Formats: sequence, structure tokens, C-alpha cells
Amino acid sequence: MEPHSLLFSRRKTHPNFVRQTEDCIPSDPANTVTQRLNDLLQNSGDGFILNLCPRQTYLLQAPILFAHPNQEIRTLGIPLGDDRATLAVVGPVANGEGHTTAIDATCDTCSGVRVRNIQVDGTRRGASPTKGGGNIIMGGNNADQLVENVRSYDPRSWTTLHVSEGSLSCRNVTLQNNELGPCGSDAFQEWADGISLSCRDSVVRNNLIQGATDGGIVVFGAPGSQIYNNTIWILNQTLLGGINMVDYDPWGGDYTGTVVRDNLILGGFATDEPDSSHKGNNFKNAIIKIGIAIGPRTWFGDRFGDNVVRNGVVQGNMFSGAFTYGIAATSAEGFQVRDNSLVGNTSFIGARGPHCKDTDVVPDPAPFIMDPSSLRSTSFQSDFQAIHDGDSLTCVLPPNGGDFWPFGTNPSNTSSPYSPQNPGGSTTSTPDSSKAHSSTGIVVGVLVGIFFAGVAGWCVRKYIVARNERTRLYNSTKQNYTPSN
Repeated sequence: MEPHSLLFSRRKTHPNFVRQTEDCIPSDPANTVTQRLNDLLQNSGDGFILNLCPRQTYLLQAPILFAHPNQEIRTLGIPLGDDRATLAVVGPVANGEGHTTAIDATCDTCSGVRVRNIQVDGTRRGASPTKGGGNIIMGGNNADQLVENVRSYDPRSWTTLHVSEGSLSCRNVTLQNNELGPCGSDAFQEWADGISLSCRDSVVRNNLIQGATDGGIVVFGAPGSQIYNNTIWILNQTLLGGINMVDYDPWGGDYTGTVVRDNLILGGFATDEPDSSHKGNNFKNAIIKIGIAIGPRTWFGDRFGDNVVRNGVVQGNMFSGAFTYGIAATSAEGFQVRDNSLVGNTSFIGARGPHCKDTDVVPDPAPFIMDPSSLRSTSFQSDFQAIHDGDSLTCVLPPNGGDFWPFGTNPSNTSSPYSPQNPGGSTTSTPDSSKAHSSTGIVVGVLVGIFFAGVAGWCVRKYIVARNERTRLYNSTKQNYTPSN
């Protein structure tokens, strides 16, 4: 192990030398970088800032471990875009197990740590999932952690960004202004989440989750948390659930004070060239099966018996594109669901799949459905449709092609962008057994990365992301790293 002082004195004539200032830790030599970064965090104490070098890729053979309170990992100068340093997960994998995590912030002395303005590449590259943790793991028995301005994608394991509960003592983690995904495969049981939140009193806001396949944002109770102003969309893979409030463990179904509000969830859109019709085909048959899922029976069927989730709020969320169900609710108590709406063009499509039980009565696709027999002391907006069986709804499959997908607002569908002055037509009914629902008059515009929705009583929200950044975000999962010799 070379001393820290020698990291900045390597000769410029070295064939792989990259000029850096003494203010950041270079990625070269790659064969020592994991140990060098970990030694610095371990030995530098409370409040140490680990500055990575802009535009460099750090080839990690094992996780980088925070060690003391208030430490920070960031790119020098806190840039955005491709100027951010990249941590690449490249450690060994064998027999479905191996290296899956770039950063681990769950040590018992990790309160106040921060991850800012970096990129994390999980390098799964279409392989089967590997047993292990996410690209980034926060939380544990800690408080006041932060992840912001981070781009993280292609995790090897089940999630991209995990905030764990510890011994139910984690509090007050903030995730904001991050870009997450693509993540996982929509092949059966090869899925991955964008964000997996289990820490109470946390804030998840202003994040972009693109191309998740399991849950865009999965809320594991996390009582007292606020999840708002996030945008979730799909490209060419089906997503099981946009935002999930279905897990009974680890908080015993307690969602008290957990509020999911003002999020924008964009399902599949037609990938054909637009014509005079309102619908076209999607070349990957991509949909979101459930925009927001509430209650364990919705997701797991009878696995948790009569257990319910309790006391959450789902308010003011917006849905556009193709779904099977916009919101589906079962096995819940004390939930309030209000002021959620469809915007732009929508379709509700899908049918029984091979993993549906013979005894399940799969409801027809519809915007908002609930099973009154498993709900207690709840308050739902008036346009919910009552169903008789809401178990295991993710067993549905999208149709195998056809002009069922709306033209609309998905950032991936740049062939037919629309402005707030020209929303691209009203919502139209879906064919056959699919349900229809017209736009409520709220308009969501997406043009060159500007997301916003406006109507009387709503605040204008917008989020700017360059179109070429979105394209690069997807294409980057197809790249391969070649470590320097």
C-alpha cells in the first residue's frame, strides 16, 4: 500500500498517468484504489471529505465503507452530468453471489454522512441478479444522512439505492435530486427497485427514476416519511409498481405519517410514429402494472394472511401513459387516498398471466380500484371502482402488441412531445375490456426534459433534464469498462 503522500507524486511519464490536483484522490492505479479509498475513510475521522476526481472512473473490487460521523464522498467541485466521478462495481461474482455494492453507509458511527455529486455504475450488463445489496446502502442505526445529485444505475442486485431501517432506529435520511436507473430486467424474478426506503422520518423528493423493473420507489413502512415531487417513468421494460406501499415488514405495517404526494408516474407510451389516432404500438409491450400499490394482498396475495398496512396518505399524484391499474388498494386500515388524477393520454391494458392463480379473479384494467372487503376505516376519492378480489395483481401481463398505447408525454417518446398549450389530445378509451377515463383537465407537459403540471389549486412543478442526458442514461448500461493495465 503506497502512502497517501505518494498518491500525488507519481511521475507524469507513467503511461496511465492522469494529471490531478492534490485536492482529489486519483483512480489510478486501479489495483489499489479500493483499499486507498477505504483507508482514507477509516483513518481520517469525523467530518472527512473524500474528494474523487472529476470524470474519472474508480474500478471497485469491494464496497467503499464510511467509518465515522459526518464524512462525505463527492466529486471535487461538486459538478453535475458527466463531470461527476464514477464508482464502478467490478468485483468478482460467482454462482450468483459476489460484489454488488459501491458505497455502504450503515456502520454504527455513520450518522450525518453524505454522498453527493457522483455516479455509480453497478455493471450488471444484462446478467442474472447477484445476491447482495444495492449500488448504495444508507441507513442502519443512524440519522441525518444525505444522498443528492447522484446518478446510479444497472445494479447487480435487487435495488439501486437502499435506505435500511437498522434496528428500527434509522431516522431522517434525505434523498433528493438523484437520477436512478435503469435497473434490473423485466424477466420473471430478475427485477430491481429504484429506491427502497425503510428509514423513518425520511424525505425522498425531486428524484428521477427511469427504467426500474420491480418498484420505482418501494416504501417499507418508513413511518413519518415524505415522498414527493418524484418522477417515475419507463422506457422499454415493464415495471411492476411505480410506488409501492405493500410491505408489512419490517415496521409491522406501520405507515403512520408516511405521505406519498405530488409524484408524476409515466407508464408506457406508443413508440410508433404518431398519426391521426391517439394510440399506437409499443415495440417492447412496456407498461406499469400498478402505478401506486397499497396493501400486502395487492402484491403478495395471502402470504401475510390478514395483516394490513396502516395510516398512510396518498394524495395528489398524477398518472399518464399505459398501466394495468393506476392505483390498486387492498388490506389497508386508516389510509387516506385523495386528489389523485390522470393527465394527458392514458390506457389501462393487461390480462391474466401464467403466474396468476387459478382461484384468483383478476380485475379488469382500470384507473383506480379497491377491495372494500379488506379495507377498514379508510377514506378514498369517489372515482375508485370496487372489486371483489385484489390479490396478487402483478401477475397480469401487457398485451402482446397492438395499437393500445397512447401517444404522449414519456421523456423517451421524443417523436411526439407536447406543450401545455397543445396537450396532444384528450384521453381515449382502451379497446375491448380495458376501462376508459378522461383527463381531469390537469395538463402535464414534457418538452426537452421539462416536467410540469398545472391547474387551479396546483402549484407549478418543473424538473429540467437535458434530452441527451436521458438518452445517455439508458445507453450507458450497454457499455463495458476496460480497466487500464
